[in-house]
Amino acid sequence: QVQLQESGPGLVKPSQTLSLTCTVSGGSITTSSYYWSWIRQPPGKGLEWIGYITTTGSTGYSPSLKGRSSISRDTSKNQFTLQLSSVTPEDTAVYYCARQRDYCVDYWGKGTLVTVSS
Repeated sequence: QVQLQESGPGLVKPSQTLSLTCTVSGGSITTSSYYWSWIRQPPGKGLEWIGYITTTGSTGYSPSLKGRSSISRDTSKNQFTLQLSSVTPEDTAVYYCARQRDYCVDYWGKGTLVTVSS
C-alpha cells in the first residue's frame, strides 16, 4: 500500500547541488514510526546509506556525507527531500528513497539515476 516515488533532475553539473524529492503515498511521514531514508547505488557498486529524517523532523547522516547532505520534509505535500552539494562524478548513482525501521527497509522507491557530468 505504501508507495514512494523519487523525482528530480537526472543530470547535474559538477560543483552544483543535487536535489531530489520523494513523494509518499499510502502513509503519512508525520504519523508513522518509521524513518524516511535516502540510499544510493553507484554503477557497479553496493548500496550506500545517505541519511534519514524522522516523523518529527530529526535527521541523521552517514559520516562520509554529512558535510554535504541535507534532508528535509514538506509535511503538507507528504514529501521529503535530499540535497547533496558540491557534487562530483563520483556522486553518479541510482538514488532511492525508502521507508526504514532500525536496519531494515521495507519499502523502496523505484530509484532514479542521477548523472553528474559537465
